Amino acid sequence: MGAYRFDDPAGEVGIETLLVRSGGGPVHQVPLTYRGAPLPGADRWLVGNIDHSVLGKRWVYDGCADPVYVTALARAILAGAAQADEFIETDGRLERREPTMTVVSNAPSSDVEVGIGTVDHVTGDDPTLITTPTVVLAVLRRLDSVPVATDARLSGTWQGQPTPSPLAYVH
Repeated sequence: MGAYRFDDPAGEVGIETLLVRSGGGPVHQVPLTYRGAPLPGADRWLVGNIDHSVLGKRWVYDGCADPVYVTALARAILAGAAQADEFIETDGRLERREPTMTVVSNAPSSDVEVGIGTVDHVTGDDPTLITTPTVVLAVLRRLDSVPVATDARLSGTWQGQPTPSPLAYVH
């Protein structure tokens, strides 16, 4: 259905969230991170391994358990940090790929640094609750569910969904 990305400021972890649907069923949100080495203590959240044509072997995790994803999500919700641009190489030069979806926060954009520290606990429910020392975030897995009203949230639009749909929020 669509996808959006965030940048890891350290440039080490790939962060991508996919929206998928089977047939006429509900839209599911699947946050993923791609790492060059295993994430210590996160075996339960390992989705699998892939071989990237340039970067080599990658460990793919449910992003909700990865502190890099959680920090990026918190920055997007609380400070209005933008989604990352994606580029593809065409005839030896980089070209910006049009995003398949757009995400926006209802928070004003700011340069305030948002830190989460560690991921203390993750529930596997819908919404998935991510507890950190500084904030509890909720990530909707089925996008047809009705979230709790909140002032701090991330919403998205994609083809067939022109009205912003809630994706995640501060719990």
